[in-house]
Amino acid sequence: LQLVESGGGLVQAGGSLRLSCTASESLDYSAIGWFRQAPGMEREGVSCIGSSGGGATYADSVKGRFTISRDNAKNTVYLEMNSLKPEDSAVYYCAADPWAQCGIYDPAEYDYWGRGTRVTVSP
Repeated sequence: LQLVESGGGLVQAGGSLRLSCTASESLDYSAIGWFRQAPGMEREGVSCIGSSGGGATYADSVKGRFTISRDNAKNTVYLEMNSLKPEDSAVYYCAADPWAQCGIYDPAEYDYWGRGTRVTVSP
């Protein structure tokens, strides 16, 4: 299974971006997590969605601003990011695993990772 993130870029504070995570094969049975890592910081969980599209969870820092969704027919998971803040700047990674539990955000639970897409939010 290969994951490819896209949609990152430079945006002004208050702006929006939509990240995509496209898989090389079916994601029907995998939970998908979005993580981010800023320079000098640990990787942190941002959002997660269960295999059926239910059970979406969000980190407190993004709750109300980010929305995760999935289109299993396209093997793609999206992260809609609104009201972006400079502190959202990071490399964003998607990860997949059939046994990962949404809401725990333990990177060790995920076997499959993309290479990341960079998001930069200017003040």
